[in-house]
Amino acid sequence: MGGDVTGGARKKQLPQSVRRERAACGCEVERSKEMADNSKTEGSAVDHKGSNDDSGNQKGKLADQVMQNPQVLAALQERLDSVSHSPSSYIENLPKSVKRRINALKQLQVKYAHIEAKFYEDVHALERKYAALYQPHFDKRREIVTGAVEPTDAECEWHSDAEEEGKLADDLKKKAAIEEKGDETDQEEDLEGIPDFWLTIFRNVDMLSELVQDHDEPILKHLQDIKVKFSEPEEPMSFTLEFHFEPNEFFSNSVLLKTYKMKSEPDQSDPFSFEGPEIVDCDGCTIDWKKGKNVTVKTIKKKQKHKGRGTVRTITKQVPNDSFFNFFSPVKAPGDGELDEDSEFTLAADFEIGHFFRERIVPRAVLYFTGEAIEDEDENEEEGEEEDDDDDDSESDSRA
Repeated sequence: MGGDVTGGARKKQLPQSVRRERAACGCEVERSKEMADNSKTEGSAVDHKGSNDDSGNQKGKLADQVMQNPQVLAALQERLDSVSHSPSSYIENLPKSVKRRINALKQLQVKYAHIEAKFYEDVHALERKYAALYQPHFDKRREIVTGAVEPTDAECEWHSDAEEEGKLADDLKKKAAIEEKGDETDQEEDLEGIPDFWLTIFRNVDMLSELVQDHDEPILKHLQDIKVKFSEPEEPMSFTLEFHFEPNEFFSNSVLLKTYKMKSEPDQSDPFSFEGPEIVDCDGCTIDWKKGKNVTVKTIKKKQKHKGRGTVRTITKQVPNDSFFNFFSPVKAPGDGELDEDSEFTLAADFEIGHFFRERIVPRAVLYFTGEAIEDEDENEEEGEEEDDDDDDSESDSRA
């Protein structure tokens, strides 16, 4: 595929992992010698008048005793086994003819990665196709949430697992019966749609609730819908999150946008690391805040002393403020430079949030509103932890 993926000829030497393990083995022997030496001399006076020859003989005897210690030998054997069975050690000792064939397999692996990249491009096109099929249902969801339409009785029929299994508590049944009789207050009659639908989702999802500050919540009450738009076939791969707001007193935008740019091609310097499309950059949008309503900044007062006259004056200064709406002013990925550690962490978290909106929140919004999706995720995590524990126990048993 053009470049040489074998890495070129290298001076033959032991792999770093082997050198590290041998060094560790040496340390193990030295520690064992010290233990044996301490046990030998404990409780007795050290004779400083012995000859150098006697001292050398004594050390040699101690070394022999250490090497005859079953525990020391077992520890050394375990370390040597781990070195001898390491993949790098095995490959290093293969004949040149076999290594040559391995290089050919790596070339095939690179070709596979490029075909896999094309597969993910087709998946992106398929996602775009089905997004158009999903959208009428999402539009109906928005209409119900905002109160633009009232669903029919047939559309409102739903039986929970508890009801189907007869496990619904009697008091809840009585409460439901009372509500069905029409004992509704005037306030309930005036209530439209599902209040605070998206704000409740933000509160329920830990990843989002960490971003939302108290001063953000009055604004998010005006959020009516979140949509995902996929890039067109002739455009670079990307997706855009659209946050639709009703008219409000905070900003004049009706839609806030966040676009995530993606790449679906193997890295030439490391083609074997390719695992599918990855987000490489993102663009936000300008929020047209109304006067005094910008929650992404705060005004602080600071006392300033004049150097010459010694007088003190109070000045006001705007500084950045924590807010969910900083989400629309993301850290930019540099073209060739490197980000500092904090910026790199912020950008990685931003990518994760964007992916979560696209893959989870937008398609399954009602389940995050009710909390059912979160319960399912928690159960899956617990099952995964149990499987990991079982694997660890099995591995420990096999070593015993």
